Amino acid sequence: MDKDALLDYEYPDYDPVSKKINIEIIPPCDPTADDRLYHICISAVSLVVMMILAVLARRTKTGRQQKGLPGLLSPVNFLDHTQHKGLAVAVFGVLLCKLCGMVISPNPLPFTTEAENKQNWMILGVFFYPALYYPLLACGTLHNKVGYVLGSLLSWTHFSVLVWQKIDCPKTPQIQKHYSLFSSLPQIACLAFLSFQYPLLLFKGLKGTEKNNVTEDLNSSYYSDYVKKLLKKKQQVKISTESPKLPQRITDAVMSYIYTPEEAFRFPLKLAISGVVSFITLYQVGLLLIMAVVPSLQIARMGVDEDIANVLAGFRIVLSPDKRQVVQIVVHYMWSVEVCYISAMTLSTLVNLAMFMRSMVLHRANLKGLYRGDIYHVYNCQRSIRASRPALVCWMGYTSFTAAHVCIGMIVQTMVFFLCLLIAVFLILMPILHGQNLLLFQILWSMWPFWLMILLAVLIQHITSRFCFIKRMAGTRDLDNRGNLFLLTYLLFPVNVLIGVLLAVWRMIITALFNIVHMGRMDISLLNRNVEAFDPAYRCYAHYLKIEVSQSHPVMKAFCGMLLQSAGQKNNVVQRSRDAEEGIQLVQQEKKHPKVSSAERARGHWQLLFTLVNNPSVVGTRKHFQQRPPTDSFVNGSLKGSGKKEAEAAACN
Repeated sequence: MDKDALLDYEYPDYDPVSKKINIEIIPPCDPTADDRLYHICISAVSLVVMMILAVLARRTKTGRQQKGLPGLLSPVNFLDHTQHKGLAVAVFGVLLCKLCGMVISPNPLPFTTEAENKQNWMILGVFFYPALYYPLLACGTLHNKVGYVLGSLLSWTHFSVLVWQKIDCPKTPQIQKHYSLFSSLPQIACLAFLSFQYPLLLFKGLKGTEKNNVTEDLNSSYYSDYVKKLLKKKQQVKISTESPKLPQRITDAVMSYIYTPEEAFRFPLKLAISGVVSFITLYQVGLLLIMAVVPSLQIARMGVDEDIANVLAGFRIVLSPDKRQVVQIVVHYMWSVEVCYISAMTLSTLVNLAMFMRSMVLHRANLKGLYRGDIYHVYNCQRSIRASRPALVCWMGYTSFTAAHVCIGMIVQTMVFFLCLLIAVFLILMPILHGQNLLLFQILWSMWPFWLMILLAVLIQHITSRFCFIKRMAGTRDLDNRGNLFLLTYLLFPVNVLIGVLLAVWRMIITALFNIVHMGRMDISLLNRNVEAFDPAYRCYAHYLKIEVSQSHPVMKAFCGMLLQSAGQKNNVVQRSRDAEEGIQLVQQEKKHPKVSSAERARGHWQLLFTLVNNPSVVGTRKHFQQRPPTDSFVNGSLKGSGKKEAEAAACN
């Protein structure tokens, strides 16, 4: 197949007569559902929905005597591990897709077409879109049928209008004609999930199968199941002293990158959101890198003509006396560059997916280790697991930081992998296949005495260390022939300096590749463990774990749930006995407190003492400790010194 036939096969717009490519020009497309009018209307509708939800929240909170800001809604309880995570994950996915489109679009907000103040409008859009999609998340907060109806209407509106716009305008002049369509696929998927989930919750609410309980977190059986599994007697496993064989080690290494769910463990909500956000970020960045580079490379490759021979001759590069052959060589090289770029992009995506799976396994191991109190194994130092200002700031921004690190890591990985593949293809693979331009191999071959000397020096040291300088006696090993060992060490000093130079270069390459591969992960430090506090990403992850463990420990929540359950059962028994004694009296008399035995009173005092000593946040609510700052009396969830004695005295009184 000649060049004209090949171009006509790959690019129908290629004209073989004029030898030019007719590039398709995509005009700006205005969908039937005007984006500006739609955002104005949906903003007003969202405001009305928020007012309705605020009224509903105020009514429900008044009955529970909850103070604070009863007219406002908390979007979701990020510290509740038992709730349905789908709504929050989908809304965060929609918001991320919208923010990615806002950064790429020439008009960050649909309300204006001014290109001069793009930076100011982008700053405004950073706050506008979270407020716009906030009702989608708030509709599921109240566990109310009205909220589910409003959420269904909002989600279906967003979903239908977005699909309508993409059907009207599948091609846009932005980056590549289909980029806008492909970049909106995750957003469409998230809105479709919301459009299905809200009607499903409404249907469950009408049937009465949906739990309408604000304290469902403590009443859930998840925490009690976790404690039961923790206290369950484990079977003794025989530990083999033999080292595992190579197939077993390979299997263990592969399984360490595969996450298998456990029945008695659930990921925190923010980690689930971070996982989905990382996957969407990976898709968006990969799509942008492909769409922005590959079409340009293809157009440049197809636009090569015989004039390229004259251009190369100006740089004293003569590939062939035949100009048509020069065109074929240049086209082949440019095709190789395109293949290298696509391969680097694919390799970067696969590496990030593998790192993502490995992170999930490590997240679970770190959380379960901190739940057990194994602080030193997770942090490599003794740390206090309690809330603090830096920890809270890192906890709030952990999901956003994860998306940013995945984005930057993928860009850097693609560039490095692309350069490595170019070096491998143009300096190693192509010269071997064509049998010419073996410059690298010629340089290496000219240095064969040096490489032979290095190889012999390494072999001599290994062979003599095995057979001459180590002796085995009674199952132990010791040095032998020390005089010859010292002589050989002195004689090989200059050669070992050269070997050290090669090792230093290899160390630099390995360290750079390791850091580049793991750049998108925050759960491991790219620095030495002694200075890992200087790694801002890992420091953020360590602080995030502190908040999750200190505020959502499953054993602690199981204990609190048991206390609330026992207190509720006791109150119900007392209330039933009182109602039986009162009968049907019309005048309510003052009720006497039931008699409590001294044993029950003592048991209650000791339970209170145990709770106060091991829960500093509870101690701080007592009047005795509100008169002075209690920060000096608490270390790692327990009192020290005089503070502990004061707590015991206050509890006994």
